[in-house]
Amino acid sequence: MIGATLRHRFVRFIPEELEEQTLYVSMHFATVVHKCCCGCGGRVVTSLTPTDWTMTFDGESITMKPSVNNSGFECESHYFILRNRVKWAPRLHPYRVATVRLNDRKAKDAYYGSWLRKLLFRVGRR
Repeated sequence: MIGATLRHRFVRFIPEELEEQTLYVSMHFATVVHKCCCGCGGRVVTSLTPTDWTMTFDGESITMKPSVNNSGFECESHYFILRNRVKWAPRLHPYRVATVRLNDRKAKDAYYGSWLRKLLFRVGRR
């Protein structure tokens, strides 16, 4: 699927069986799911949150940021989804994967930690 063009479907629930080259977008569950673009058949789940992925829909196509890095799959594929097109990127070195995961954890702790502290502060004041 090198240089593949993807189609998108806005759905409430993600189907059990995924079609090739299809992005399933559930705004209700803030999730985008697709089969790995390398063709291995792996189920790729991207959560749309302030600390994970963002999705832009321009009325015709979808862009996902950051890249999709399937280092947990046997294929270890790495690609960008830009305007429904797959743009391949080099595989990430295991050291880089570990660094990205550590930075992701720090971002989540910083974002959700401050949110949780604010919530607990408000609840405690009642």
